[in-house]
Amino acid sequence: MLAVIFRGSFVKAALLAQDPKSPEAEMLLLGTAAQESSLRDAQQIGGGPALGYFQMEPATHDDCWSNYINARPPLKAKMMAARIASDPPRAIEMVTGHQYDAAMDRMRYMRVSAPIPTAPRDIAAYWKLHYNTPLGAGSAAEFIANWNRHLAPDLYPPVT
Repeated sequence: MLAVIFRGSFVKAALLAQDPKSPEAEMLLLGTAAQESSLRDAQQIGGGPALGYFQMEPATHDDCWSNYINARPPLKAKMMAARIASDPPRAIEMVTGHQYDAAMDRMRYMRVSAPIPTAPRDIAAYWKLHYNTPLGAGSAAEFIANWNRHLAPDLYPPVT
């Protein structure tokens, strides 16, 4: 049930402004949040710089703004509308601004030229390559386990 609320309250709201007809983007964002925070922890457990349900680091947040969002005025306007504050964007907003957190995660993935896959196993590999990176601690198998734990069966069939 938490996954259904998370999708409706944060992910769908963020995607409406950017990608309203992308079920793949929805699955990617939900899978990322399930993997990174179990849809529960908006600050990194045990300390560390990662923020929000998608566990984006402040340096990544700032780079998205400096090198992607600011260069695209229509996208910048949509991102500013997703924010709670009116001052310059700050990474700490991802801790309490959950729609903004989801929108920032989508921005991070929008910078990837490869299309988002449609199957959960392929989405897990996509997350590993483009979000966690090959040197990151997470694995595609762990992503699938968290997919099954947090998203199935409320939103998607379990992956076997």
